Amino acid sequence: MTTIQRAIKQYLSTVEGARSKNTFDTYGFALRAFAALLADNKIDVENAPVNELGEEAVGWFAAWLKDHAPATEQLYLQATVGFYEFLAAEGLSSPNLHRVRQLVRMRGRKTGQRLPQFPREAIEQVLEYVLKDEGHLSPAPAEEEGEKNLLLRWLRDRAFLVTLADTGLRVHEICGLRRGDVDWNEGRAIIIGKGDKQAVIRFSSRSLAALKDYLAARARLDGGSGHPLGSLPLFARHDKGAGKKVKPMTTATGRHIVEERVREALGNESDPSTGSGQVINITPHSFRHYFVTTVLRASGNLKLAQELARHTNISVTQRYAHLSDDELDKGYFEIFEKEN
Repeated sequence: MTTIQRAIKQYLSTVEGARSKNTFDTYGFALRAFAALLADNKIDVENAPVNELGEEAVGWFAAWLKDHAPATEQLYLQATVGFYEFLAAEGLSSPNLHRVRQLVRMRGRKTGQRLPQFPREAIEQVLEYVLKDEGHLSPAPAEEEGEKNLLLRWLRDRAFLVTLADTGLRVHEICGLRRGDVDWNEGRAIIIGKGDKQAVIRFSSRSLAALKDYLAARARLDGGSGHPLGSLPLFARHDKGAGKKVKPMTTATGRHIVEERVREALGNESDPSTGSGQVINITPHSFRHYFVTTVLRASGNLKLAQELARHTNISVTQRYAHLSDDELDKGYFEIFEKEN
């Protein structure tokens, strides 16, 4: 006999092996809340057989989730439906899955569409800053890392930020690139992106130039690594922990690069500790937003933006369309702000 609690643990074990850590954590929170609600309804999850769990529990859970944000409600209900589907697939129970989904559709709320917001002008200011000459080198003491390491970090960070802005890569995708992934003649790379799907990304001339500058400065380090050049990371660590080894960057390093260079370029505008005015928050994903809207503003082609951003659903790309419609802005202000 499989109890409800044991079935939940088995389900979460399958989620852990198939989904991201964030998804696993969210599903864990959801199923713990679901189990607590069952206990509140006098169901002994530790001892009750899972085949006695009815579909009506989904309705109870949907009602309980009304006090939560719509997005949380949707995620938690999705996790719970997945649990019932797991029970059916594993033969642990025979729930009426049609009724389960009907209960979710009838009682669950739909999340509102949240428009992506990001400081476009601030990102352009950051890009202008890093594309200038090496006079902007970080003031880290030479005795800490040495002048060569300092230059490598600057060239890497410049190439990293420009590549983020001009390719639309996600931070885990860019950190996972290898030198051999890049076709320098075609200005392209084949990556394994979200959902383990293969995709082609394209590089701008300025991103290729920045990458070549960085790799040229890294030539001696790469040549002494003892590994084929194509197998080496495109973006490497240049800290004490890496030493003379060519180690790939982590996503945490990628986020730190953005944070550090944004602070240098924008000063107090990006520093919450100053307490001065509105803090500008820029993350690696902000550069992806920047990429999509740049394509839309230049082309007005929603399908092109969808394909270049590798959005599975065009409705995701449509969220950015409002940001590129300068004619609407102009028309509005001509009507309502025109001097009489």
